[in-house]
Amino acid sequence: MILSLDLDSEVPIYQQIRNQIVEAIASGALGEGSSLPSTRQLAVDLGINFHTVNKAYDLLRREGLLRINRKSGAMVQRDARTGPPEPGFTDEWETRLRTLLAEAVAHGVGDPAVLDSCGCVLTSFTSSALATRGADHGADQGDSAS
Repeated sequence: MILSLDLDSEVPIYQQIRNQIVEAIASGALGEGSSLPSTRQLAVDLGINFHTVNKAYDLLRREGLLRINRKSGAMVQRDARTGPPEPGFTDEWETRLRTLLAEAVAHGVGDPAVLDSCGCVLTSFTSSALATRGADHGADQGDSAS
């Protein structure tokens, strides 16, 4: 997983890290059980304060996407294959979605464009995840042939 930060963005760095990890999970690049770098290592790699990485990891933990253990570090706790979302997730997600859709409407983005954008983004995650699973499955088959 490669993270890229925009230090000039209005989006806080911890939020950029969080968002990119969520996208990596959604696309299948990170699956359940995948290890993440330690907060200190990722901070060094990105040239930022480790408290910033810690804040991103803690947010992901509270959202139920990461499991953090002092000895084993941070690991992805769930992905799309883990099963249905935790109770309450959908309500909270719909609240955030409502705000995003309100922004689009406020800026004059029409219904067809909004629906098309949503479909394209969702397809990008599902097709990436399928490709990743296919590559993993092919690798598994190759391993078993040895």
